[in-house]
Amino acid sequence: MEATSYYFEKDGKKYYDFYRTLNYLKRYAQKRYGPEFKFYKEDEEILYKLYLYFIRDFANCEQRGLDLRKGILLIGPVGCGKTSLMQIFNFLSDTSFTIRPSRDVSAEFITDGFQVLQRYGKTTKIYCFDDLGVEQSIKHFGNKTNVLAEILISRYDYMRSLHLITHATTNLNADELEAIYGNRVRSRLREMFNVISFPKDTPDKRK
Repeated sequence: MEATSYYFEKDGKKYYDFYRTLNYLKRYAQKRYGPEFKFYKEDEEILYKLYLYFIRDFANCEQRGLDLRKGILLIGPVGCGKTSLMQIFNFLSDTSFTIRPSRDVSAEFITDGFQVLQRYGKTTKIYCFDDLGVEQSIKHFGNKTNVLAEILISRYDYMRSLHLITHATTNLNADELEAIYGNRVRSRLREMFNVISFPKDTPDKRK
C-alpha cells in the first residue's frame, strides 16, 4: 500500500481520509496565503461536501444530494472564504479549472467584443466564475450585453451536449441572480450547479 500526504493508493485505487486531507490542504493553503490561514470548525459541513465532490466520492455525494455531473455554485456573504476554498479544493480535482473574476470577464468584452462569448462560453475548458452577479451589463459599439448571462447559456448547452462542468461563486441568492440574469438563466443554473451555501450570518474571516 503506497501512501501519499493525503491518501493511500492500493491496487490502483485511491483511499482518502477527510481530516488527513484537510490537514494537507491547510499546509498547502498556508504556503499560498500565509501561516495564519486555517479552516473553521463551523464550516466543516461545507468543507466535507467540497471534499466529497472533488475526490469524486459518488456514493456519499449521492447521499448528500450532490450530482457529479454538475458544477459547484458556492454561495455566501463577503469575506466568508468562497474564492479561497475553490482555489484550494481545485488542488484535489482530477479536472482542474481556471478561476476568472466575473468582473474581469465582463470587462474583456469592452476590448474584445463578442470573441469573449466564444472564449468562455463555447469552449470545453472548465471555468469557475468568481463573484457571479457583481459585473455590469457592458456596451460594445452600442450593443448592451449581459456577458455572463450569454456565457452561462452557452455553457449550459455544452453541459447538455458535451457534459461540460462550470463552477461559480456568488454573494447573491437565487432571487438576486434572477433579477440580474432573468428567469431563463436561473432555470439553467439549477441544472448546472450543486448549490452549497454558507449561513447568511457567517462572519467576515478577513477581519
